[in-house]
Amino acid sequence: MDKENLAAVLERIREEVPLVHSITNYVSVNDCANILLALGASPAMVETFSEAYDFARLASAVYINLGTLTREQETAIMVAGIGARHKNIPLILDPVGCGAIPYKMKIINNLFTTGKIDIIKGNAGEIKTLAGQAAMVKGMDSLEEGAGAEEAAKAVAKAYNCVVASTGKIDVITDGIKAVKINNGSAWFGKITGAGCMAGALCAAAAGVCKDYFLAAVTALACMSIAGEAAAERADAPGSFRVALIDSIYRLDSQDILERVKLDGLVG
Repeated sequence: MDKENLAAVLERIREEVPLVHSITNYVSVNDCANILLALGASPAMVETFSEAYDFARLASAVYINLGTLTREQETAIMVAGIGARHKNIPLILDPVGCGAIPYKMKIINNLFTTGKIDIIKGNAGEIKTLAGQAAMVKGMDSLEEGAGAEEAAKAVAKAYNCVVASTGKIDVITDGIKAVKINNGSAWFGKITGAGCMAGALCAAAAGVCKDYFLAAVTALACMSIAGEAAAERADAPGSFRVALIDSIYRLDSQDILERVKLDGLVG
């Protein structure tokens, strides 16, 4: 995959300012909104049942995050998924906690029944759970070290007929056949809340301007990973890292992608 393609998607986000309808958790809602703004997208945190269907039809992309699921969100997610399907709007799912809370698998299956999901973005533990494998998790966090991540991601992509972006020390993005690994990132991601949620929101922003959802997911995680590296160079504690991460996403340009991103080709 050419790095120039990733840079082109970033430029399109800045030019087109995609509207991202986000139903996310209350731990990370502000972070997701701010990182979308910093990237160049337009966030809308619409999560009421009465508004979600109509707003999903207006959006460039819909981002669904199951982190702190409420009954209101559950119903809003279902109608947003239907709205996205009716207008062929890309839907990105972050199956937060599905490895720890079995009920969330019911929500995911209902989403696939009533709508469509174009990208699943999850940590290695969540992706292994979706693949039907035993996964090491602690609450919402994955304890997986990366072994078998690519195989699990490919299995989920084939089973759900979508792109899968599995995050960890090495990110893996696959459509079930071809795959890319991103060897960037920072250990500081594990010291703040919402890093994975922010990555999912960026996937939605990229999918809002690029119908090649594989390319969109690679671009989003590449931006997140190299911004994390840049933020770590300026930060000395979790709080300063969080601020520096938003700033680094804002400062990110095509040249940063061309010079910094480390892609492990296409395999499949």
